[in-house]
Amino acid sequence: MPIPTPGAPLPHPPGSDAPLPDALTGHWVDTRAPRRLRPYLKLARIERPIGWQLLLLPCWWAAGLAAIADGQPFPDPWHCLLFLIGAVVMRGAGCTFNDIIDRKLDAQVARTRGRPLPSGQITTKAAAVFMVALSLVGFVVLLQFNAFTIAAGIASLAIVAVYPFMKRITQMPQFVLGLAFSWGGLLGWSAVFGSLSAPAYLIYAAAIVWTVGYDTIYAMQDIEDDVIAGIKSSARYFGEHGREAIAACFALAVVLAGLAAWSAGGGPVAFAGVAAFAGHLGWQVSKLKGASAQVALSLFRSNWHAGLLLAAGFALDALARSLTSI
Repeated sequence: MPIPTPGAPLPHPPGSDAPLPDALTGHWVDTRAPRRLRPYLKLARIERPIGWQLLLLPCWWAAGLAAIADGQPFPDPWHCLLFLIGAVVMRGAGCTFNDIIDRKLDAQVARTRGRPLPSGQITTKAAAVFMVALSLVGFVVLLQFNAFTIAAGIASLAIVAVYPFMKRITQMPQFVLGLAFSWGGLLGWSAVFGSLSAPAYLIYAAAIVWTVGYDTIYAMQDIEDDVIAGIKSSARYFGEHGREAIAACFALAVVLAGLAAWSAGGGPVAFAGVAAFAGHLGWQVSKLKGASAQVALSLFRSNWHAGLLLAAGFALDALARSLTSI
């Protein structure tokens, strides 16, 4: 299939009800949402929930560590709900901004050329208005926290703003993505204490290298198209050593998560969560050799379960410690 002129709509643009290649099969956005809304829902990646799930997990990890350190029986439910809402809307806003910047590049990549902007389903102006609306919702969510957390949340926007340009100038845009996607590791802690300390920094670092690892798996789907379009990625940079590099990232993530648990005063249940997290990441690496694009996508998505194992370990450790102190 010939590559369309960058920025031009597809010769036969898919309808707004056509599922994108990496969307969940049979998702309600593609089957039941009003057709006029589908391009906007796809712009926000609603039918691809793994993005907001991965954005949310460092928030929940840090909330669990904060509960352990503060002697609480469980992470603050209100905070966890706010993080959930914030992850969904801010992931949508970030993806919309990314798609506005990358609309010409996306037209050159098979997996992305059917997205609402490069396929002509939505105008750039409409996408910008949608992004602002989502950002306002996210700002209202952020205002529910203490002043330190509000300031820290606003500071993250600098990283979000530069990320879309990184694939043009650096071989490791995944690292910059990690800086942005892992920010919740700081906010989940500061929301409780109004400041940052060692466990927050350690879980933030763990989330960064974890992000580099799982997003390298994701980038494996696009290597051939990325070469044609001139898009840089860690998958291209690591080349034939990609599996080893991902294994190293995952191993470092486990070590840092363990240090975060230790510095927060975590007990056996927390470390059982770290071990379960490590086991899942090891399983992913074992499946990478010779993996097809579809397998790479499946492994990438499985990081939601890997991260939940760690979040559950931290939350259950807080509960176990509170029960033993009664």
